[in-house]
Amino acid sequence: MELQQIRYVLAVAETNSFTRAAERCLVVQSALSHQIARLERELGARLFDRTSRMVRLTPAGEAFLPAARQCLDAAERAVAEVAAAVGEVRGRLSVGVIPTVAAVDIPAVLDDFRRKYPNVRVGLRVGASEDLVEQVKEGAVDVAFLGLPATARPQGVHSHVLARDRLVAVVAPGHPLAGEPHVDLHRLSSEVFVDFPAGTAGRIQSDQAFAAAGLGREVAFEVTAADFMARLVRRGLGIAMLASTYTPHLTGVVTVPVSDAPSRVEHLVWSRFSLTPAASAFLAAVGVPAELLPERHRSDE
Repeated sequence: MELQQIRYVLAVAETNSFTRAAERCLVVQSALSHQIARLERELGARLFDRTSRMVRLTPAGEAFLPAARQCLDAAERAVAEVAAAVGEVRGRLSVGVIPTVAAVDIPAVLDDFRRKYPNVRVGLRVGASEDLVEQVKEGAVDVAFLGLPATARPQGVHSHVLARDRLVAVVAPGHPLAGEPHVDLHRLSSEVFVDFPAGTAGRIQSDQAFAAAGLGREVAFEVTAADFMARLVRRGLGIAMLASTYTPHLTGVVTVPVSDAPSRVEHLVWSRFSLTPAASAFLAAVGVPAELLPERHRSDE
């Protein structure tokens, strides 16, 4: 079994197409198909069901995929470790971010990082904090930026606190609260809310604050993207509560300080077990204290 064959199988599985997989791998389709067929003969099982309309994994293909990914990741990591030993950072870096990250200017950090380490392929994943933590623990994401209630801490990962913030009310310009110098949770509890889905970290921080104050509230719309949340607020469909450091990115809405607002903490997290040279370099670039980094990278700084 060759690494190139594994790359071809993963490409077909991810694109559901031999044609698109060949384009991604920069080979002619006949060569890719030949190598996959050769691997199937070696394994004694078909990995894909092929028709004129579609390509899908067989049960054998589904079983093959996780170990194949691990094998390819291990090979790429070995190459990256050798490069790091001679002073070159290369390989892949997967960065997870929540939509409302505000403690760090992500595009600026990625721009600087790519300039300093041009041989690192960077991938970006946007998701909810709880999902990103699981992806870091599973190794699917190298590092992730989270936003959690002040009462919560990331579990099963290393973490570094980036910033602490408080939520503010976000209302339409014509809303009666738009001209108020401040409000409290009791006043807000009579409003209709637009918020993140129940059970997510972005929602829990507000739910806990209202519950602690003995107050209920109506959440009429649940959305996963803060910019779409702002669009609903602008239409007067409800109000929202978002981190004060994030709301300057929004347009067409008004923010009002909340005297007893819930607080939020932004964290940067990474695996407890291992770090690629690229991930170590990224953590250093973001400003993670040297004592939290692997010893090899501390000496490089």
